[in-house]
Amino acid sequence: MADPQFEYLLRLADNALVLSQRLSELCGKGPALEEDMALTNVALDLIGQARFWFTYAGEIEGAGRDEDQLAFLRDAHEFRNLLLVEQPNGSYADTLARQFYFDAWHYLLLEKLVDSSDERIAAVAEKSLKEVRYHLRRSGDLIVRLGDGTEQSHSMMQNAVNDLWMFTGEMFEADKVDQAMLAQGVAPDLASLRAPWIDHVTEILQEATLEAPPIDAWMQKGGKQGVHTEKLGYLLAEMQFLQRAYPGATW
Repeated sequence: MADPQFEYLLRLADNALVLSQRLSELCGKGPALEEDMALTNVALDLIGQARFWFTYAGEIEGAGRDEDQLAFLRDAHEFRNLLLVEQPNGSYADTLARQFYFDAWHYLLLEKLVDSSDERIAAVAEKSLKEVRYHLRRSGDLIVRLGDGTEQSHSMMQNAVNDLWMFTGEMFEADKVDQAMLAQGVAPDLASLRAPWIDHVTEILQEATLEAPPIDAWMQKGGKQGVHTEKLGYLLAEMQFLQRAYPGATW
């Protein structure tokens, strides 16, 4: 197994990068001008976070790879992001459900990483937490507005909440990398995030007059180990095209 800290940093970076790419696909296609700008701003926040994590990961790896090489010159099986963030945008309800599930988990994780034994991880987490606090408030507010809106928006939001639920369990499952980081005091116990995540998600869904899916439902997993859906391949083909077509090209 590669250095656990390198692997862990890749997970943080890949989550932010892949979700940022998904949101970037919506630039100019938002349902309203304000939302179009908000989605783009969230994408920019996430790409900024990804750059910090990739830079540190490259230093830990010690193989001379920088943020661009880690982002654009790895194949799908080398990515360590959660399956949730690679799911397609779908309807706006799908985009929001994906964002809300991730934001709620991301915020709880960063809250814990602020106390990481690794001072650099703690510093990036502290900076990122301010941005993600806004992300979570925004996505939660929109879930409520659409869930408790028209009959159509309620139905679409409920379907999105149900369809994406099976990708949330992976966020709380610890493997050898997570266990190694926990033992070193670098990262928190992922299982400890599950109860507050469920509490917050359930609270928002109830306010939105939506039904929360069963907490014991079957869950998909594998993204953190490089086992992805075919959707990631299409995303990377678009994201990495320029670097693959013109290796080493610079502006």
